[in-house]
Amino acid sequence: MTGIRFLHTSDLHLGKPYGRFDEDVAADLRQARAEIIPALIKVANAQAVEHILLAGDTFDQEVPSPRLIRQTITAMAEAEQLNWWIIPGNHDSLTADLIWQTFREHAPENVCVLRDDTPVAISDGAYLLPAPCPRRAPGYDLTEAMEHKDTPEGAFRIGLAHGGVVDFRPDEPSTETIPPDRAERANLDYLALGDWHGALEVTPRTHYSGAPERDRFKHTGRGTCLLVSIASTGSVPEAVRIPLGKYDWQELELPLSPGLDAVFNLMELLPDDGSKWRNTLVKLRLQGYVFLDQRMALMEQLRRIAPEFCHFEWHDHQLHTEYQPDDLDQIARSGALRIAAEALKEEADDADLARLDRDIADAALTRLYSLVKEAAQ
Repeated sequence: MTGIRFLHTSDLHLGKPYGRFDEDVAADLRQARAEIIPALIKVANAQAVEHILLAGDTFDQEVPSPRLIRQTITAMAEAEQLNWWIIPGNHDSLTADLIWQTFREHAPENVCVLRDDTPVAISDGAYLLPAPCPRRAPGYDLTEAMEHKDTPEGAFRIGLAHGGVVDFRPDEPSTETIPPDRAERANLDYLALGDWHGALEVTPRTHYSGAPERDRFKHTGRGTCLLVSIASTGSVPEAVRIPLGKYDWQELELPLSPGLDAVFNLMELLPDDGSKWRNTLVKLRLQGYVFLDQRMALMEQLRRIAPEFCHFEWHDHQLHTEYQPDDLDQIARSGALRIAAEALKEEADDADLARLDRDIADAALTRLYSLVKEAAQ
C-alpha cells in the first residue's frame, strides 16, 4: 500500500488557568490555548493531511466548563475533511464523564474519541492501537496490551498513548513507565506519545509531539506538533517538528563580571527583533559579580524593557556586587547613612557569614544606594 501522513499532537490542556502569572498575562496565555485547534487545522490543511492524532490531555481538568467542551467540539467540527483521533490522558481520563459524554452527544463523525484499546482502522491498511487513560493514575503500563493486538498483515500499526517513558523517581519505580522499545516490541510503525510537553524523539519510531503551546519554562521555545510520514510498513518514520505556538518561552542565564558592560550583554542575549517581545516570556538568571553602578544601570534597564514582553522575570540572588572605594561616598560621606552603609558593606564582605546573610546585606546596601540616587534626582 502507499504511505501514510498525519499530524501528531498532544497536551492541549485547554482551560489551563496559569495561576502563577498576573491576570493580564494569564488571559493572553488562555486565549492562545483557545486558538490551538484552528492553528492545528491550518497546519493540517497546509500539509494536506487528513488525520490528527491527539495523544491525551485535550483538557487541563476533568471538569472544564460545558462551554469550553462544546466550543472545542465545534472548532474541531469546522474542518470536515480532517479526522480527529483522540485518547483521554491523565488530566482528562475516562473518569471525566462530563467531557466524554458531551463528545458522545455532540461530536460529529470526524471527531472520534477512542475509549478502549481496540485497534481502529483510520484508513485502508492503517490501524491505530490506542491506550486511553482509564483514570488519572492507572497503576500499570497501558501500552503493554499493544503487543497482543492483531491487525491485518501488511497494515500500518500506529500506537497512540499518554504517559512517561522515563521514570522521574528512580527511588520509587513506577509500574506505569512505558519501555523505550515498546514500538519495537509491539511491531509498531510509530508510537505517538503525549504527557511530556517538549518535543522529544525517544527512538526513531517513538516520539513525544510536545505541547502546541508551552506552559512552563521547563520546555523552552514555541509549541510544536509533528508531521509524521511513513513511506511503507516497516520503514523508518519521518517526524518533522512544526512550530505553531504563539508564545516563545525563554529561560536565560546572564553571567557577568566587573569588566563587562552589563546592559550591553543583556541586550545581546535577548531576541534581536523587538517586535516579537510582546509574544515572548523570559525567565532570566543573573550570575557573577558587577560593580555597584553597573548593577544599578542593569536594574534600570530591566525595569525599562520588562513591560514590552508578555512576561519578564529576573532572579539576581546569584549576582553579587563588587564595591569600589568611592561607592560609600556616593551614599554619604558622614552621618547615620554612612554608618549604615559601612555596616552593610562589612557584612556583605564578611566571609565568615553564611552566604544568605551576606546576600541580604548586599541587597540592602544596593537598595540604599538606589534610594539615595533616586532622592538626588
